[in-house]
Amino acid sequence: MIEVVGVRFKSAGHIYYFTPGKKEYSYKQKVLVETQQCKQIAEVAIPKKEFEPEDLPEEIKPILSEATHEDLKKEQKNSEDAREAFVVGKKMIHKHHLEMKLIKVEYTFDRSKLIFYFTADGRIDFRELVKDLAAIFKTRIELRQIGVRDEAKILGGIGPCGRQLCCSTFLGDFVPVSIKMAKDQNLSLNPTKISGLCGRLMCCLQYENDQYEEAKKELPDYGTEVLTPDGKGKVIGLNLLSRVIKVKLFDRLTPLDYDNAELQILKTKNGRSKTTGKNEKEDSHG
Repeated sequence: MIEVVGVRFKSAGHIYYFTPGKKEYSYKQKVLVETQQCKQIAEVAIPKKEFEPEDLPEEIKPILSEATHEDLKKEQKNSEDAREAFVVGKKMIHKHHLEMKLIKVEYTFDRSKLIFYFTADGRIDFRELVKDLAAIFKTRIELRQIGVRDEAKILGGIGPCGRQLCCSTFLGDFVPVSIKMAKDQNLSLNPTKISGLCGRLMCCLQYENDQYEEAKKELPDYGTEVLTPDGKGKVIGLNLLSRVIKVKLFDRLTPLDYDNAELQILKTKNGRSKTTGKNEKEDSHG
């Protein structure tokens, strides 16, 4: 087993692993690490974790040191200068009449590169823009196009639930979300109801999806004929998480709620007869 420390370069960003050497690091401690491109300040997200060697990248680098007071001052200066570069960048984009939206600007720790993050509907020819920016800032310029989900993660905001966006507070990586998840949870398929600020399906649709899928396998589907303690009826509603089934009895007007254990399936939605539960045991003994 190899002991590693997990760090983030951005708030709620992806976690990368480095070896701690002989030092101990604490949660949220600022450290100096070296990536493939340059040295960077990172924040400890996982103070200590053990992995099998085969579960880690072939080359895992060590943490260089704890970030010093001078390192943190340099990082703060970089952030201040990047905010000024953001203003300049917007003016230059307007000057070149480019259909792109500038989202964020950041310096690498050693100021060897200035990165401009932007969104756009298609491909943008920004070669002339790069030349002008390089002439102004006297450093290497990188323009990086990002998607709308990344834009929401960077900018943050308040979701439909009234809380800060998951992606900007704790989600390190985006997870695949599909319209099937909304269907399985009996949610309205109105795009305004199931979409986040980014315009894509809300990430939280995935959080309870496994529980809904498990419940759907256990419970009878809509239209299934069942035998209840009060007589025969048909399933007309499901509360998947609480395992409560709403049944319209054939001899009553008002539907009733039942626990799954109280029901015996007589005929499935596709018309097939099915015997389960107590009667199944009786039939097996003749």
